[in-house]
Amino acid sequence: MKERFCTVPPALLWATVLLSSLPGTAHLGPQTPTSVFGSPFPIGLAKAAAQESGVSGAPRPAPGLHLVDAGTPQGLQELFAPGPDALPLVSAHRGGAAKGFPENCIATFEQTLRHSWSMLEIDLRYTKDHVLVLNHDPTLERTTNGTGCVADHTLEELKQLRLKDREGNLTEHRMPTLDEAMEWARGKAILVLDKKEVPVPDVVRKIEEHRAEAYAMLMAYSFEEVAQCHALNKDIMMEIMVGNRQRLEAFDKTGVPWRQTIVFVGHTPPQDAGLCELIHAKGARCMAGTSRNIDLRFLRGQASGMASLEPDYRALLKLGVDVIETDIPCQVGPLLYAGQPVPASKAKYFRK
Repeated sequence: MKERFCTVPPALLWATVLLSSLPGTAHLGPQTPTSVFGSPFPIGLAKAAAQESGVSGAPRPAPGLHLVDAGTPQGLQELFAPGPDALPLVSAHRGGAAKGFPENCIATFEQTLRHSWSMLEIDLRYTKDHVLVLNHDPTLERTTNGTGCVADHTLEELKQLRLKDREGNLTEHRMPTLDEAMEWARGKAILVLDKKEVPVPDVVRKIEEHRAEAYAMLMAYSFEEVAQCHALNKDIMMEIMVGNRQRLEAFDKTGVPWRQTIVFVGHTPPQDAGLCELIHAKGARCMAGTSRNIDLRFLRGQASGMASLEPDYRALLKLGVDVIETDIPCQVGPLLYAGQPVPASKAKYFRK
């Protein structure tokens, strides 16, 4: 790809990079044409330099968020390396939708992180003009005020739609692109990319474009996809599905290191009480989902409150589950981890 050039003196370039991160000054970014003298400077390099120095035109996170930053791909592996201490971390299914906060929406991600440290599981779809956006369903009716298939609309058309919250109410929020979500997440959160029908190489390429190996995981549906991803980029961590010992033995045969995975053991408590212990011994942590059972009792008003459900969530932790994937992270995270200190061995990755 050819770089675009603009003639900007170095001092002015860095001044405009810094100014472009301030509210109301985005028009002063390094792309601004100028007639003053100076040598050409590649815009792509200016953007990279700004990102390296911590300056970006992307919206800054609101204060008070629970932030997770592994820093490097190796740091992400270390963060999820098994150990005696529990991680104060949940996984927000579709980002953690709530009243006024749609699923797969950046504002919702921030709302989740106000309450708890959390991974963010998000869903990918291609638009008609081949842009990756966040939407769980292949169709638009449930999540937006649009109709038809995501793949039959251009990004421009999809950006005109408004997102619905969990109760079906329209909000002012718009459908984000994967690019927008990945730039937002840098230094803030770990994304788990549920690729749906998007090919593995396309997801790997997007992670590489953003240099996001330290904070973006790929959800692999099969061990063939696991091997494919690993062959393309050995720094990318994956969420894999291992619900029994037969699957555990089958994964061993792929040759992919366990340390590059987090292992989803199921949407119900593992029937094999020793499964999580075996996975820990291999070098990976375990995740289980509660969106299809325990969470529903809260959402349907079948429980008197979260306190009455706490024993059920903690029963999963006692089985060796390390991370609970939940539809209600704003409730489950504080319920399980409020006041719990971050393990000293992992403290460098967590901050508020």
